[in-house]
Amino acid sequence: MKQVILVRQDLQLPKGKLAVQVAHASVECVLKSKKGTVEEWHSEGMKKSVLKVAGLNELKEYLSRARAAKLVTALISDAGLTTVEPGTTTCLGIGPDEEEKIDKVTGELKLI
Repeated sequence: MKQVILVRQDLQLPKGKLAVQVAHASVECVLKSKKGTVEEWHSEGMKKSVLKVAGLNELKEYLSRARAAKLVTALISDAGLTTVEPGTTTCLGIGPDEEEKIDKVTGELKLI
């Protein structure tokens, strides 16, 4: 079991902003997930990977792939109070789910 969060590299988010956006995606996915899935993931140590995508178009492509694979997703848009414009899509959470299912969708992406 694992979860991945895809982050847009074109935004060049500061470390703190990136961390908060990743946290939003992780929590939102957990809130959307089945309780049993979350419990299994939790019991295994809540594995997460934060991965790079070039920009919005690539992020949307992975969103489509994840939905086609029936994975839980959370597309995160920022309120725009600090670093980016209001409504800017910053990242995408996928999972938690079986590692193999997620890897079929995002396995070629690089870690941040």
